[in-house]
Amino acid sequence: MSRLRIALLIVSMPHFAFAAEGTLNGEQLYANNCASCHGVNLEGQENWQTPGDDGVLPAPPHDETGHTWHHGDDLLFSYTKLGGAEFLKQSGVTEFASGMPAFDDLLEDAEIIAILDYIKSTWPENIQDNQSERSKTKDQ
Repeated sequence: MSRLRIALLIVSMPHFAFAAEGTLNGEQLYANNCASCHGVNLEGQENWQTPGDDGVLPAPPHDETGHTWHHGDDLLFSYTKLGGAEFLKQSGVTEFASGMPAFDDLLEDAEIIAILDYIKSTWPENIQDNQSERSKTKDQ
């Protein structure tokens, strides 16, 4: 195969952030897509439990001080892919305003999973275990 064909093939491939061993780099994807709201160190926004004047809660932390680990993988994936408003609507929740945007047009499913895997990798082992157990139940 010519070098030109290889270069064209590479350029036409979807853009993913890859780690050295060829796996998706969730940390880099998080930095590029999530850190502007949820913080470079997963710390979230100040007063994240108090709605702003618009009734929307600030972005919560994704570290062990937040509530991300209280939810199973399926819920976290769907909330990220669909965005808060659509996810809540599909879940029958109408009395809560979410500021979480949808990422279905910006990220591939594998990229969302890589981001979630990165977030989970930063938690202490006992919290990782707790969240893993929640992911096994139907009611997440």
